Amino acid sequence: MKKADPLRKIPLFSRLTARERGKIAEEVVEARYGKGQFIFREGDPADSFHILKEGSVKCVKTSSTGKEVALKVLMPGDLFCCDASVFDGATHPGCAQPIGDVSVLRLSKKAYYDLLRRNPDAALDVIKYLGHRLNEAQENAKLLALDRAEQRLASLLIKLAARAGVREADGIRLSVRLTRQDLADMAGIAVETATRLMSQFKRAGLVSGTAKRLLIQDQGRLERLTEASSPLPSGK
Repeated sequence: MKKADPLRKIPLFSRLTARERGKIAEEVVEARYGKGQFIFREGDPADSFHILKEGSVKCVKTSSTGKEVALKVLMPGDLFCCDASVFDGATHPGCAQPIGDVSVLRLSKKAYYDLLRRNPDAALDVIKYLGHRLNEAQENAKLLALDRAEQRLASLLIKLAARAGVREADGIRLSVRLTRQDLADMAGIAVETATRLMSQFKRAGLVSGTAKRLLIQDQGRLERLTEASSPLPSGK
């Protein structure tokens, strides 16, 4: 019976030959985590690359007051959480927490560097990936620079729909389950504000469901809401 290839569906390894993936698979350690566990904590040595195989993970940073703040959500195929820290030998600047059950592949820095030296195309893929992550960080900075809280929340929901949305007959269902606190943290607003705005979005027919099972009903109107001149829609 042919052995399963755990790396075949991972974007950063998809261009490798089956033989090369088999070679690197010998260096990969797969681990499963559940809700309440940490994949790594802030301050841990960043000596391995982590790749999300199944499930979703949130990156969390501890503020100066000791509060944990969710910064972003990761989906299958993502290299995380602090890949730049692994490249420069620093410690993890944040924590990685599962959202439900997840499967994570861990690859040592040495094994990954050896892979990149053998495969220039794979190295180019990593450069493109890191460029995408930089653009993503810049977009996050733009989100936090928006003046109005409803703009921030609408922009976040649009991003989540693009990354973790499943098209259904009545809208786009988010495949990742988030709390109101998670949404508030990632949008840079208070949880009370996020709760109030989500209620307004529901009344206006923009979204439905709960934060843990959210349906984007009108993406177009959400996108228009991110514009500075666009007011928050009134309820139906």
